[in-house]
Order: sequence, then C-alpha cells, then structure tokens
Amino acid sequence: MTRFLLWLVGGVVLGGIIHIVVILSLPRLDDDTVWTRVAAFDASNRMVVLPEIAPGAPNPLGLDPEMIYGLCSLDLADGPGYLRGTLPEAFWSLAIFNQAGVVTYSTTNRDGIGQTLELGIFNAAQTRLLAQQQLDVAEGVLVVESETDRIFTLVRLLPPHQAMRARYAATLAKATCRNGR
Repeated sequence: MTRFLLWLVGGVVLGGIIHIVVILSLPRLDDDTVWTRVAAFDASNRMVVLPEIAPGAPNPLGLDPEMIYGLCSLDLADGPGYLRGTLPEAFWSLAIFNQAGVVTYSTTNRDGIGQTLELGIFNAAQTRLLAQQQLDVAEGVLVVESETDRIFTLVRLLPPHQAMRARYAATLAKATCRNGR
C-alpha cells in the first residue's frame, strides 16, 4: 500500500511538473505575437497611420474603432528614438510598448504636455551617456528610458466629431518617429 501511494504521489508531482512546463512554453511557440502583428504594418522608423477599423472587420491589435492610431516601431540598438509632432487640441495619448506588448511608458496631453510632442526614447546605455552629458538632447525633449531595445509606440487621437477624422489622421501622419535626431 505504501509503495502504491509513493508511485501515486510521484506520478502526480511528475504530471504537475510536465503541465507547468507545457503551459509556460506555449506562448513562446506561438508565431502570432503582438510583435508580428505590429511588424505587418511596416512601421519601422516611421509613423504609420493605421487604417480605420470598420465594425465587424478584423482588428488584430484589439483597438477602439472610435480613435485614430499612429504606429511606429524602433530598435534602440540603432540609436535613441525620437517622436516629434504637433497634435490636435483634443484628447491624445501615447504609449510605448516592449516587444511582448507590455506598456512601459504612457502619457497624455492632459499631463501638461499640450499639443507639441517631443519625446526621446533611450535604452539604459544611452541614458547613462545622457547623464554623463556625452549625448546631446534638445531642450524641451521628454526623456524616457526603455528596458528593451525593440519597442513600438502607439499614438491615439480621439476626434470630437466624425467629420474631423480625416484632418486628425493627416495631422498624425505629419509626426515623425525614427532613430537619431
């Protein structure tokens, strides 16, 4: 009887270990990640205004159809990333995501930034150079440190009226997002 219980406990423990390993490894085996969905928009080092999301249409990033979105992906190994633009006075927000799709920084125009967006995104090594004054940054640039090199930014605009969507999208398309100044 004791031998049977030991085998039973051993089987349960081994089954639990196998279960945990399988559950933790499944996300790494998935080819359809946030990063691959972002890469499909070809937004490397440039601001891409995402197409309007029609009700019932595929929405691979799970975005709100009422908003206008600008997407940009950067690799900070190629140098600091800079996001610049003048945005409408209506509500806007900006989020920086890591490669896993986790927000690492977020701000809105209600944080006292106003309409002008001047953002510098640096990795840890570039931030150290900045602190040692070996890297120049223009005055007024909001400095953000990223833990990872591969990131993407998402700018969201909320037009107060449907008739303003085209003008807001055109304004967002003028924003720049790239490595270097």
